[in-house]
Amino acid sequence: FPLFLQVTCNCFTISNGEMQDVGVGLYPSMSLLNHSCDPNCVIVFEGYQLLLRSVREIQIGEEVINLSSLPVIFLPCFSSLLHILMLLFLSSNIFVSINQDAKKLAGDEHAWKEVKDAVNEVRYPKSKAGWEQILARCQNLLSSNRGRLPDTNIYQLKMLDCAMDACVNLESWEEALYYGSRTLGPYRLYYSGFHPLRAVQLMRVGKLQYSQDMFPQALETLKQAYDIMKVTHGTDHSLMQALMEIKEQCEAIMRTQ
Repeated sequence: FPLFLQVTCNCFTISNGEMQDVGVGLYPSMSLLNHSCDPNCVIVFEGYQLLLRSVREIQIGEEVINLSSLPVIFLPCFSSLLHILMLLFLSSNIFVSINQDAKKLAGDEHAWKEVKDAVNEVRYPKSKAGWEQILARCQNLLSSNRGRLPDTNIYQLKMLDCAMDACVNLESWEEALYYGSRTLGPYRLYYSGFHPLRAVQLMRVGKLQYSQDMFPQALETLKQAYDIMKVTHGTDHSLMQALMEIKEQCEAIMRTQ
């Protein structure tokens, strides 16, 4: 049990290019970093390689502090004693975030609790039929809760993300763009400043706008993603290379119109 706790508290979630969890890994030197909701650096991955990147100027003698290990919008989901103990270990600032997030549970309480239960039950399927079931559930809840929950409600936001993922996997690009566009305002609220999750979300929406021939809108969205990602990922990162490629394609199309 002590070994389990040591691994749990010190491991890093390895994410792919779209910041989706693909595994965990132990990086001993990085485990020495403290965490904060107002960090001076962030961690991103290139395959299994962990990259620590500064997001602002770090003064001589200043502690290098990593972004909180737990995404802001997921914090209220943790209620077990083990998770609370982990949060205590990780950062004293986490509880400030929990209190702030509690204010974001706007809307009808019965409605967001129903959405919370639904999103916590989602297991990403490997079949088209499975994605169709998830999308139908998302559509039903989003429709029935129209006017009862704002998109800034953290569980409503997770539901929109889930619906967007389902549409992408079902190649329903127009509908994916609809849900993705609704997430941008809440993402700006929760992930202000240089945050890799916001950059990736902007890139995803920009690509969807590009696929719908919405080139001016796509270029603006991709530029916003670029401004963040050049800091959080750097120009050599494969995701940044992909972003620059589609951004240049969009610029070329705009020049010919």
